[in-house]
Amino acid sequence: MPVFSSKALYAVSHLISRRMGSEEVEAHEVADHLMRANLAGHDSHGVGMLPAYVRLFIEGLLVVNQTPETVLDFGALLVLDARRGYGQRMAANAVRQAIGRARETGACVLALRNSAHIGRVGTYAELAAAHGMAFTAFVNVADHFDVQAPYACADARVGTNPFCTAVPGTDGGVAMMLDMATTTIAAGKARVAYNKGVPAPEGALIDADGNPTTDPTGLIRDHAGALVSFGKHKGSGLAIMAEVMTTAIAGGQRADAEQKGGILNSMLAVVIDTARLGGVETVAREAAATRAHIKSARVAPGFEEILLPGDPERRYTAERLRTGIEVDETTWSDIRAAAARIGITEAEIDAAVAG
Repeated sequence: MPVFSSKALYAVSHLISRRMGSEEVEAHEVADHLMRANLAGHDSHGVGMLPAYVRLFIEGLLVVNQTPETVLDFGALLVLDARRGYGQRMAANAVRQAIGRARETGACVLALRNSAHIGRVGTYAELAAAHGMAFTAFVNVADHFDVQAPYACADARVGTNPFCTAVPGTDGGVAMMLDMATTTIAAGKARVAYNKGVPAPEGALIDADGNPTTDPTGLIRDHAGALVSFGKHKGSGLAIMAEVMTTAIAGGQRADAEQKGGILNSMLAVVIDTARLGGVETVAREAAATRAHIKSARVAPGFEEILLPGDPERRYTAERLRTGIEVDETTWSDIRAAAARIGITEAEIDAAVAG
């Protein structure tokens, strides 16, 4: 597989975003987000999303340089409608507003409606943590075919509906963070498996008849079958509540609404200023104590070590900064084809990669 530096992936993403019409600030936000998702090991939310973004842009389902509508601004409650704006910019700016409000009121409940794909939710948790904020978010996925079959369902009825929560560390980073889809694997990971021509993990998919399968072809190519909720009824319950929190509470589009073939995310997030609760040092110390207590356990048979939330992302980032980032041939070909759709030549792509 081709191997790229993080700088090269940033440059390609920036080039495509700019050619789509994004102003510099937006293009940087998008490119930086996608590159960092790949660095953190979340290839499902990295540069492999660019072909989808180009399609959405061409079909009018992603609006560049959008200005969100403020639906409600009431003390600690902030409701914004992104109106299909570029998700990475819409979500980051919304979280920045919530951080500012939390500094005033101690906490902010943020409802972001109807954004184009916001990408890796952990990016916004990291943004909040960098400002000394704790962060918790529910997200739903709408405007296209359902991909997750809740527990006991033979058909998909909701999206991957991520959940994310994090607390800040003393170095401006994250002391601990959990960022996950409520499916056994993210939809993008099924796409990556399909592009690589490898099976999906056991227990992650069902086919069109509701039977277990490891072949992602039906889901990715034919929009048949579904991803399975993690943890049986528990992950399913969390997915369903994420749907309710982001629609009934945040006011976003439901999974059963009319579908235009886009990717719409709505998010209900709580941002808490830890300065009102003893400060970042206190929070980080308590988180470190929990980490140490869990790490003091014996390693179970079949495992090499105990990893806590956020550890895999840190390891991926360190390793990929050293060795580069692999992008499978199909994904790289799709990116180049998408770039051509908006007038970018092969020579321009090669120049961006070369730096």
